[in-house]
Amino acid sequence: MTERQIRLFGDPVLRSASDPISVKPGDAKLLALAEDLVDSVKLPGRAGVAAPQIGVGLRAFSYNVDGEVGYVFNPVLEVSGEPEDVDEGCLSVPGFSFPRSRYPYARVTGVDAHGNDVVLEGDGLMAQALQHECDHLDGKLYVEGLAPEIKREALREIRQSDWFAPR
Repeated sequence: MTERQIRLFGDPVLRSASDPISVKPGDAKLLALAEDLVDSVKLPGRAGVAAPQIGVGLRAFSYNVDGEVGYVFNPVLEVSGEPEDVDEGCLSVPGFSFPRSRYPYARVTGVDAHGNDVVLEGDGLMAQALQHECDHLDGKLYVEGLAPEIKREALREIRQSDWFAPR
């Protein structure tokens, strides 16, 4: 299919919880969504793209971590360990990164477009990406989880950026 345009901070689709996907194996629309998500995450510097970031309000995301590229529908997230601060950015908040607390290990279970089970897990960037993308599916941007003093400054900087357009 094609790489899709990334929706930016302020777009209402990013603030809405995504709907679960009713997977019918081989459904052409779901296969197209999976392909668009994967094509959109393949660009250098992208670790994940959630469906809302391409304007689709469904529970799906793609990932591109350590040479592993794929997607998952209806992910369910599990985390463990003591949260730690990591620098984090987002394609929907371009040009910025801020320290954000994340769990060091994450596991996601879900399905693919054919109804097959998908299990993703890991630490480091994979754990961070799984948590970040699942947050998108719940209508949350990473800046919402920043420490209050960092969040205030982050929102001020974002509102002053060239691309910000309040809606």
